[in-house]
Amino acid sequence: MIQANHKPQSPNYTEGVSGREVWSWAMYDFANSGYTTVVITAIFNAYFVSVIANNEDWGTFAWTASLAVSYLLIILTAPVMGAYADAYAMKKPLLLITTVGCVMFTALLYFTGPGDLWLAILLIVLTNFFFGSGENLIAAFLPELAKSKSLGKVSGWGWGLGYLGGLFSLACCLAYVTWAQSHNHNADQYVPVTMLITAVIFAFACIPTFLFLKERAKPQPHLYGRRIAYESFSRLKNTLKHVRHYQDLMRFLVCLVFYQAGIQTVIALAAIYAQQAMGFDTQETLVLILLVNITAALGAFAFGYIQDKLGHLRTIAITLFGWIMMILLLAWFAEDRTLFWFAANLAGLCLGASQSAGRALVGLFSPVSRRAEFFGLWGLAVKLSSILGPLTYGWVSWISAGDHRLAMLITGSYFVIGLLILMRIDIARGEQAALHDPENH
Repeated sequence: MIQANHKPQSPNYTEGVSGREVWSWAMYDFANSGYTTVVITAIFNAYFVSVIANNEDWGTFAWTASLAVSYLLIILTAPVMGAYADAYAMKKPLLLITTVGCVMFTALLYFTGPGDLWLAILLIVLTNFFFGSGENLIAAFLPELAKSKSLGKVSGWGWGLGYLGGLFSLACCLAYVTWAQSHNHNADQYVPVTMLITAVIFAFACIPTFLFLKERAKPQPHLYGRRIAYESFSRLKNTLKHVRHYQDLMRFLVCLVFYQAGIQTVIALAAIYAQQAMGFDTQETLVLILLVNITAALGAFAFGYIQDKLGHLRTIAITLFGWIMMILLLAWFAEDRTLFWFAANLAGLCLGASQSAGRALVGLFSPVSRRAEFFGLWGLAVKLSSILGPLTYGWVSWISAGDHRLAMLITGSYFVIGLLILMRIDIARGEQAALHDPENH
């Protein structure tokens, strides 16, 4: 311990934070990204529509509605969970509970097959609820680990490692799917096994997080003696009472709802679009998502460094222009697969950059005593967008008798709205508001 105290402090980390601890925090992104990549983006979503829902016209809408229910549950619980985590310094124990829940219910997806619609819906709602709740909690550690000037960089490391984690999980699944198809196995035989692969990787890859990541927040003594629910709602009510003080944070959260609606549509429906609009088979879709994860990792790593120099707002604006260009290429011009591959990888590059920059900006706008609570609000905004975007896409594709290009074009308009709101945010004012939290004065 004496020797450790003589080690030079990294200019990127807060006092007492080591590189190993930052790595262990980022490893959670590596671990949980397999779930979103395999279950939500690449394999199970297309399996749900084509096999479980038997390619019915309502299949895509049923998938997006299932996700919407899970996101609604997160919206109802995230602010209160964040307030409770702040009051009792319980981010890490709550993170463990949500991790176990996501891993366990993902493994149970193994038992879904043709006709098991309601079982699949129930398990997707549960897995995605636990995943999203854990995502909020792990994000709340970021401002405890990184200095303000390095939030973008450290957030980028996490997102970049996360995309590599998704890449690893997907590669393992692709290897198995390739083997299974070579032995003439059907989708209802090999897709359930990929759910087990994903759950196991998640469980093992997150072990460093629980071994080395520290809970630095301190319990708030003045809240003791009240009922837990009352405490949590009291803190949330207090935050909303001072909403004008955090006007730039709140404005950014509204901006986030709109541009993330477009992003969440791409995440939730990428494989479905590839198969239904472009005629990809399962193996081609997996290769596509693999390449998109590589470009997303590059985007997160590269823009993590760029945004600390260029600024968070400019970085997000650049990525939104990229998203708009991608939607136009995908929905209007991509008649052949070459242009589609280009558009998909442009989406990957923008995905890594915009996700990383958004999380860093919330960290910059969050007062020290309310980090978990404000990241709960961040999670609320992302989950609201996850209802708005995919449901819009699913509804348009349903009423247009399966016109996926039209559905993609309409949901792409959310990027334009997000860009317009972004122009009204003052980053210096938002940072000062976080430093002068009225509850600490």
